[in-house]
Amino acid sequence: MTRPALRLILLGFFLISASSAPVKKTQDVNIYSFYINSTVTSRYATTVITSRVANRLNESQEIFFEVKIPKNAFISKFRMTIDGKSYDGVVKEKADAQQQYSQAVSQGQSAGLIKSVGRTLEEFKTSVNVAALSKVTFELTYEELLTRRLGKYELLINAQPMQTVADFKIDVHIHEKPGISFLEVTGGLSTNDLANAIKTTRAESDAWVTFYPTREQQTKCKDCDENGLKGDLLITYDVERQNPNGEMKVSNGYFVHNFAPSDLPRIAKNVVFIIDRSGSMHGKKIEQTRLALLKILSDLSEDDHFGLITFDSRVDLWKRELLKATKANLDDAKSFVQEITARGATDINAAVLEGVNMFKRQPQAGSASILILLTDGDPTSGETNTERIMSNVRKAIESKFPLYCLGFGYDVNFDFLTKMSLENNGVARRIYEDSDADLQLQGFYDEVAIPLLTDIQLNYIGVSNLTQTNFALYFNGSEIVVSGQITDNNVESISTEVIAISKGSKVTYQNTVTTKDVIDVPSEHEDFVERLWAYLTVKQLLDKHVLLEGPEKEAVKNEALKLSLKYQFVTPLTSMVVTKPQEGDVEVADKPKEGKESHRPPVSSYHQDYDDYAAFYVPFRGNFDPASELTLWGTPTA
Repeated sequence: MTRPALRLILLGFFLISASSAPVKKTQDVNIYSFYINSTVTSRYATTVITSRVANRLNESQEIFFEVKIPKNAFISKFRMTIDGKSYDGVVKEKADAQQQYSQAVSQGQSAGLIKSVGRTLEEFKTSVNVAALSKVTFELTYEELLTRRLGKYELLINAQPMQTVADFKIDVHIHEKPGISFLEVTGGLSTNDLANAIKTTRAESDAWVTFYPTREQQTKCKDCDENGLKGDLLITYDVERQNPNGEMKVSNGYFVHNFAPSDLPRIAKNVVFIIDRSGSMHGKKIEQTRLALLKILSDLSEDDHFGLITFDSRVDLWKRELLKATKANLDDAKSFVQEITARGATDINAAVLEGVNMFKRQPQAGSASILILLTDGDPTSGETNTERIMSNVRKAIESKFPLYCLGFGYDVNFDFLTKMSLENNGVARRIYEDSDADLQLQGFYDEVAIPLLTDIQLNYIGVSNLTQTNFALYFNGSEIVVSGQITDNNVESISTEVIAISKGSKVTYQNTVTTKDVIDVPSEHEDFVERLWAYLTVKQLLDKHVLLEGPEKEAVKNEALKLSLKYQFVTPLTSMVVTKPQEGDVEVADKPKEGKESHRPPVSSYHQDYDDYAAFYVPFRGNFDPASELTLWGTPTA
């Protein structure tokens, strides 16, 4: 008799569904305890998910466990406990993890792998065979540095158990030494009767949010039904910023400096929008692009200068020069935007170089220049070699201003856009083909709409292994974070100096903090500054790895890998392996980097090139022959 296969999905949120055929009666499997505990200390969040599940059948059954977490988070621990015995995940280099997986399969065991990917998520999958009338406990830990955008930090917790849970708790503790300026809890789980299950408590430097819904309440939220919770909690907050020099924290030989001054005059900006109007942009994409541009133009300040470039195989300028954002000019520009239609091929090289030339023809002293490219495809006209395009753009920009690349949809060559942005002090952002694409475009612009500082340099004495200390621009509502190691454990203080340009004049921020200050955090998180440093260092090394070539590239990769293994972070260079007794089933959970949709690859090519495909789960009963004729769905990389 085939055992029922049930899948347990947690995202900060959790879901149980059948992995095949109809869903079995929910009383066959019972989530009798479900906890999410998130501790945020100085923006560094450590979240522990604990789910206890009982098999109510008089026979064993396999329970599948999937975890989706924020894309910027690193999983650092996973454990399953069955009949008093624990099975811990181990983070290994990808090649070693794949080797261990293959060995486990050949020995009739099952192994789970975890890797980074996704729109905003990463995914982990594994399974365990639970004996009749027995229980299993799953515990997952992940860590992330919350990024400040538009003046706030966001912690998202989404819950979808698809059954009511007797003991359901979400606990969030936020500790911010300078004080918490505001705290808000929103989301679908804060509506209707569930609002009464949310409690918030505030102190000067601490905030607690709890969510303890009863079984009855778990069916009462906006999108809930008899199957239980279906929605999210969004916890939004910011901190007090009374010290313009920033906030310094020192602990166990490491420091972190958060710098986010707000009492500064805005710097006028020059912004050029380079808009892809090739044939693939037709329909909804071009409509949403027009909507976003119309709103963005309305938000320009009168002392800003702007330009519009549209391109397919031909490059067209609204005006040859940057114009001041007067009402008359904006009205004229909006009429131009309304007439943008999709046609032709994609000459990215010529379009971006023309945008650079607009800045060079009309330099604006004391202002901040920003180049924004929106495209949905590969270069198919003019210069089509991406390496030569990147070289041309890099030489033209000469590190004088940032290039931000917005990739629309999944057909775009996002690796190319990412590298070109990083080479030019910008970032790449994917715009997803959803109903809110115009809001995604507008939201990105809002993040860079108000520059406050340019040419920022942060200096420290008596420290080493610093994260990034040079920044081209600082925007209102964002935050600069620098971390490092203290070289002398006997030093009693650390001095910081920030030098930048504010509206054409040089400004300097200086501060000194004692290393003897005790940070009041729970003992289990007392090493958070060190882990924050490791997290930020790995993130930045991975960005460098994209840009470098040859021995330098390999050295950066090795350093990022060493730190990933030391701190047991699941990164694009590592995988987590969980090996446990199983009856011959094979499962692989693999989430590589973002990529395009694809046709089904044969299983043999998957085993040879598994990094090229997205995660999928395949349950097998009995022996598995890798050479057998079996086709699996996957998603290849860009």
